Amino acid sequence: MATAARLAGLRVRHRTARVRSALLLICLMILGIVLTLMSGPSMTSPADLLRVLAGEDLPGISFAVLELRLPRAMLSVLAGMSFGLGGAVFQTLLRNPLASPDIIGISAGASAAAVFAIVILGWSGASVSVLAVLCGLLVALAIYLLAWRDGVSGARLILIGIGISAMLDSLIAYVILQAPAWTLQDALRWLTGSVNGATLGGSLPVAVSLAGFGGLIFVRQRALEALRLGDETATALGVPLARDKALMVLAGVGLIAVATAVSGPIAFVAFLSGPIARRIAGPGRSPLIPAALVGAILVLTGDYAGQHLFAGRYPAGVVTGALGAPVLLLLITRSNRNGTET
Repeated sequence: MATAARLAGLRVRHRTARVRSALLLICLMILGIVLTLMSGPSMTSPADLLRVLAGEDLPGISFAVLELRLPRAMLSVLAGMSFGLGGAVFQTLLRNPLASPDIIGISAGASAAAVFAIVILGWSGASVSVLAVLCGLLVALAIYLLAWRDGVSGARLILIGIGISAMLDSLIAYVILQAPAWTLQDALRWLTGSVNGATLGGSLPVAVSLAGFGGLIFVRQRALEALRLGDETATALGVPLARDKALMVLAGVGLIAVATAVSGPIAFVAFLSGPIARRIAGPGRSPLIPAALVGAILVLTGDYAGQHLFAGRYPAGVVTGALGAPVLLLLITRSNRNGTET
């Protein structure tokens, strides 16, 4: 009886800690949204912000908040959630913190397609985004098929993905070198990953993708958690391996590809969100919702810092890239010291 009471108390404490961590992340995300809506060449007071959001028309302020800052904040949240959730799915599925779409070539596939469309084909707007999504999916399929050998090994998929990513990065560099001056700036702006020029309509594909692919992930969340324990354990628990692995890969790739097509490859958000979320959520708990919230916070923070905290203005991807590079080196160093697979 005492043991059952202790277990019940432990479950309550774990549930309380999980709710607290989620509330903390939600509060931080809301704070990032509010700072984005208030900040600009001229600061908007909290009172004026509330009046505008309530529907009151304030000359100058309403345009700045509703037409410029609100779309930027919405795209930051939606793209950040997509990157964070997609990255956490790959890291959970392959049981490796390095199994991030930034690292294994999926983002590079979408980026190469977009740069080719901008520089060589002279495309712009939605056509670039569609091609980026399709090529991101095709690259992911190629990596998955090349890694298949009586199943997909996480280490093999990561190594193949890194190799393909290096090839695509070389292709991007070659195309950039051939770019005329009038398309070079657009291509470079896209490659850095940015929410500049965001519109509510432009954010709609990311919202639809997040609802569709994110919904699929949460519907099959228990299967994903079983897959995290290994193929043999998942099979013993009745999980259809081939089907659920394919569904999770499709959902993760879809999230990353659509977000990349709209905002560009905002560096290391997909990579950082999972490890940070696991630290916050604690061992044995699902990192999916915390990873999505952390991704949104990272993009909001990166965009705010790039716009307001330095002498010049920098896209969000520059700030997140500067943050993510040392964390990547730290993870690789720890993995090598522990003798684990990378």
